[in-house]
Amino acid sequence: MPNLTPFSKLDKTFDRASELKAFDQTKAGVKGLVDSGVAEIPGIFYCPPKEASNSIPEETHLGVPVVDLGDIDKDPFKRRQVVEEIREASETGGFFQVINHGVPVSVQEEIINRVRRFFEQDSEVKKQYYTRDYTKSFIYNCNFDLFSSPVANWRDTIVTVMAPNPPNPHDLPQVCRDILFEYSKHIMKLGELIFGLLSEALGLKSTHLVDLDCNEGLRIIGHYYPSSPQPELSIGTTEHSDDTFITVLLQDNMGGLQVRQQNKWVDVPPVPGAFVINVGNLLQLITNDRFVSSEHKVLANREGPRISVASFFSTGRLPTSKLYGPIKELLSEQNPPKYKEITVREYNIYFAEKGLDGTSALPHFKI
Repeated sequence: MPNLTPFSKLDKTFDRASELKAFDQTKAGVKGLVDSGVAEIPGIFYCPPKEASNSIPEETHLGVPVVDLGDIDKDPFKRRQVVEEIREASETGGFFQVINHGVPVSVQEEIINRVRRFFEQDSEVKKQYYTRDYTKSFIYNCNFDLFSSPVANWRDTIVTVMAPNPPNPHDLPQVCRDILFEYSKHIMKLGELIFGLLSEALGLKSTHLVDLDCNEGLRIIGHYYPSSPQPELSIGTTEHSDDTFITVLLQDNMGGLQVRQQNKWVDVPPVPGAFVINVGNLLQLITNDRFVSSEHKVLANREGPRISVASFFSTGRLPTSKLYGPIKELLSEQNPPKYKEITVREYNIYFAEKGLDGTSALPHFKI
């Protein structure tokens, strides 16, 4: 591993750019640092402590609701009740969890297990997939915004675009090839269900968001958060909101995800078998701020690893001419459009260039 300056030794001679480059060239990620026995975080990962006092106990009225999707196709009353729960969650905090969603627990367990196995295989095998070329079918790296964000996050990541153009199976690592296709099939089905409920929550017909192709693109992102020797000085994922229509997150039982509500950081506790659903920036844009895309972050932890799998519904940087703006049916004289029409690609390129700097990309596209 390169000789990275520990946080305690930072001084005026610290050359952040060259140390980021040296770290990136190892292609070993944060796990490589941990495996090498690092006892102190390198300076490039230092995250100034802030807002620790804003964390609140779970028993307050703030929190992330758990919505039971069981029997909503058979019981119209139950469906209306679920739509109302999702509407309230989407308008206030932008986060909710779902249970009885139809995805087998065995599939959830297998994707978490296979993501873990990818990161824990021999480093020489992993390195062949390490890249910053986002046109590739399968991407492994550490921090997509390593060279643009103010703080490097204590995590490694894999990314695969599964829709609209599925990858060639042979381009995917054997250790997670089959489960990525199996998992994506279930997530696409769940996504269609969630978009239907969100459409109804907006007072629109259930197919409205799907008819707008909000479910056309799917990226599967696997995060591996190794244990941190100094969790109080590092961060798993910097506060940010997502560049998606919605995100469907599967987290293991470690915890650490927090969402900002009423300027307080609220824990999103792992619920066995549940998915965390959150409104993304693109859905906030097309609903003209009716649904909110909340800032969230992942704390570093002395224990680890933490594994999560995020499913991003967005076509990302794929070339497209389709424009998205506030949905016409939601607008009125009292509620005029707040955003200009943009392509998903345009949004994603700006989001990526900006990096996770703790601010939303949405204001850039306001009228």
